[in-house]
Amino acid sequence: MFFSPNQLGAKRLTERDSYISYLPSAHIFEAALFALAMITGMKCGYFSGNVLNMVSKDLPALKPTFFPSVPRLYNKIYSKIKAGVDGATGCKKWLVDKAISYKLDNLHKTGAITDGCYDALVFNKIRAILGGNVRIMTTGSAPLSMEVFDFLKVVFCTYFTEAYGMTETCGGSVGTNYLDPLSGHVGGPVANVKVRLRDIPEMNFFHTNDPPKGEICFWGPSITSGYYKNPEKTAEAFDGKWLKTGDVGIVLPNGSIKIVDRAKNIFKLSQGEYIAPEKLENEFVKSAFVGQCWVHGTSLKDWVMIFITVEHAEVKSWAT
Repeated sequence: MFFSPNQLGAKRLTERDSYISYLPSAHIFEAALFALAMITGMKCGYFSGNVLNMVSKDLPALKPTFFPSVPRLYNKIYSKIKAGVDGATGCKKWLVDKAISYKLDNLHKTGAITDGCYDALVFNKIRAILGGNVRIMTTGSAPLSMEVFDFLKVVFCTYFTEAYGMTETCGGSVGTNYLDPLSGHVGGPVANVKVRLRDIPEMNFFHTNDPPKGEICFWGPSITSGYYKNPEKTAEAFDGKWLKTGDVGIVLPNGSIKIVDRAKNIFKLSQGEYIAPEKLENEFVKSAFVGQCWVHGTSLKDWVMIFITVEHAEVKSWAT
C-alpha cells in the first residue's frame, strides 16, 4: 500500500486517524486508500459532493489527520498560498518570507518540518486550510515538482510522502520514506514488487547509463496478469513477465527512483525535439489563472499548442 509499518514507525496510521474521501471511487488511488482504511481501522469521511466546498465546509467539519490528494489539487493549493505570500507587504511580508526560507533550509539540512516559533506565528492559519489536524499528506497519480512538494511540507508542518503506481499494479508500488529530507523522487519499491529498467534506444535511455535510465517495469504478485479478453493489449503491455509502465525513470545511488519522462505520452516535433506534455501541463496549472490545460503537438509542426480553461474568479479579480 502507501505506507509500511517499518516506514512509518510511530507515525503509522491507526484507528485514531481519519481521511477525507473525495477522489473518484473507481480510481485505484481511492480504492487503495479505502483498503488502507479497512486495514488500519482509520476513519473515512466522505465529502459533501462539491469540491469547491471542501475548504469552507468539509475539512473544518472532519478535521482529518491524513490528507491524500493528487498533484493537480496540490498545485492549485500551492498557487493560492503563494499568491497570498507574494501579496503580503511590510513586516508581514518579511516575517512570512523569513519563516519559509528558514524552514526550507532546515528541511534540506536536517529533515525537520516543524519550528515552534514560526509555526505558531505564521503557519497555524495555513494549516487550518486542511482542517488543522493533518499530520501526514501523500500524493500520487502524477508527478509533483520538488518546489511544490517542499513548500507544502513546510507550510503545513506535516510529513509528506509520494507514492507511484498504476491500476495494473494495484496502486502504489513505490513510495518515499516520510523521514527523507530529499524530494524529487518517488522512493523505492515496496516489498511485493521487483523493478527493472527497459532500454529505450530511440531516446538514448539505457540501463548502462550513469545513473541507469530507462522505462520502469514491474513484476510481482500484485501485478495484473493481463487485460480481460484483450490479448493484443496484454502482449503490448508486457516485456516477458515484466509490466511496462510507460514511465521513464532514473535509479539514484541510494536506490530510489526518479521519474523523468513519460515514454508513452512523448511526441516528437518536426525538428526532432521530444515533448513531454504532462510535464508541461503540471507546470502551467500552477498559475492561479489556469483551471485546466492540455498541451498538444504533432510531428508535422515545430511548435506545440496549449488549450486552457481559466479560473474565472482569479481573472476577474486581476481585470478589476
